[in-house]
Amino acid sequence: MPKLYEYFGLIVMFYANEHEPVHVHGKCQGRESKAEIIVLNGVVTEIRYSEVAGRASLEFREMKYFQELVSARANDIVQKWIDFFVLHKSIKPERLTGRVQ
Repeated sequence: MPKLYEYFGLIVMFYANEHEPVHVHGKCQGRESKAEIIVLNGVVTEIRYSEVAGRASLEFREMKYFQELVSARANDIVQKWIDFFVLHKSIKPERLTGRVQ
């Protein structure tokens, strides 16, 4: 279960046995949502946010942080996906203490 980021109490991660499309899970205090990153010809073209079956969704503020982080770091997330799932490299989590742009 590689953790990618910690951001204002939110944990952004992959599950170890993931599937395409590239996506991350945002978790906070038992709540969880998902972001699918759509890549076309090597370019992030869209990010789709959704609920996770059987889990309470992130609350409004948590979801805003999740969207903010995924939007700002989409290309990095795609690279981490490739590193972990394709190249079988380990991922070092980042703790972000300031707002991302």
